[in-house]
Amino acid sequence: MPLDDIQPTQSQSQSQAMQPAAPPKTAKRRQRIRLFTILGAVIAVVGLIYLVFWLLVGSRHVGTDNAYVQASVARVSALVEGPIVAVPVYETQVVKKGQVLAVIDPADYRLAVDRARADVDQAERKVRQYFANDTALGASATARDAEIVQAQAELRRAEVDYTRRRNLAGAGAVSGEELTSAETARNAAVAALAQARANAAAARGQQAAARTLVAGADVASNPEVAAARTRLAQAELDLTRTVIRAPVDGVVTKSLIEVGQRMETGAPVMSIVPVQRAYVEANFKEVQLRKVRPGQPVELTSDLYGDGVKFHGRVVGFSGGTGSAFAVIPAQNATGNWIKVVQRLPIRIALDPKELAAHPLRVGLSMKAVVDVGG
Repeated sequence: MPLDDIQPTQSQSQSQAMQPAAPPKTAKRRQRIRLFTILGAVIAVVGLIYLVFWLLVGSRHVGTDNAYVQASVARVSALVEGPIVAVPVYETQVVKKGQVLAVIDPADYRLAVDRARADVDQAERKVRQYFANDTALGASATARDAEIVQAQAELRRAEVDYTRRRNLAGAGAVSGEELTSAETARNAAVAALAQARANAAAARGQQAAARTLVAGADVASNPEVAAARTRLAQAELDLTRTVIRAPVDGVVTKSLIEVGQRMETGAPVMSIVPVQRAYVEANFKEVQLRKVRPGQPVELTSDLYGDGVKFHGRVVGFSGGTGSAFAVIPAQNATGNWIKVVQRLPIRIALDPKELAAHPLRVGLSMKAVVDVGG
């Protein structure tokens, strides 16, 4: 190869080698700028998405996972005392209102009913005797009045006889003995009239006393009979209470009795949970409740069924105070070491009975509640 052809190539290589290379810091800076630009764009997109979500969804809903299923549990107690002879139900059993839960030995209460019925019969007989006495004393008072009339007639006859003899005695036609006898007869008639009047007054007093026992009422409405019937009704009520029945539909929970166990009046027997009337108690932060109102719709999910099952309810009302306000040891906010803590207020949420029937819940289960406050 000619030398002239080789030299330009070498000089060209030397000139390229002598040109300054691009600084490595400039390349890194460009790469960093590109990364920050991408990151900023991603943040802007995420922010825009969040803003759209907040405007369309987030601002219209408030939610909490601090929610639990509750129900108005019926706590069944014994209303009479005695030994348990039968417990036909068991824990977790579904029962209907009026179904027999337990039976207390009714023998003593049957005897009490029989005794009360005998007392009613005795009271009725006694009151009938009161009416009979009133009738008899009325007749006696009438007879005493007749005795007064008879005594007055005897007195008039004796006075006439005495007056006649006293007039004849002045002429010597009547002896002194006859006059004395006539005077004695008159005095005896006066005493007899006084006695008849006293007897009539006593008879009328006895009649009035007897009439107060029967006045204004018949046998059935007499106070003594009414009191006896009340005791009979109480005895019959106690007899019916030996059979303990379910007050509501629900599930048997916390059964505390066994056959042979003696129950005292007021002792707890078991609890009936009306799961078909369960509701949710959701504890929202106070800062979430600005727009929450009764009647707003609520969407709920249960940890038991997962997100695939949605429950729908409505806000019923707000509790009268926060949980800390009714705590056993309430917060002493008046002390100097007080620290503000965001409080939670319980809200009652009613559930759809049809959804509860399709997917039963139990008291204490965790729920997630989202309230639609858009309206």
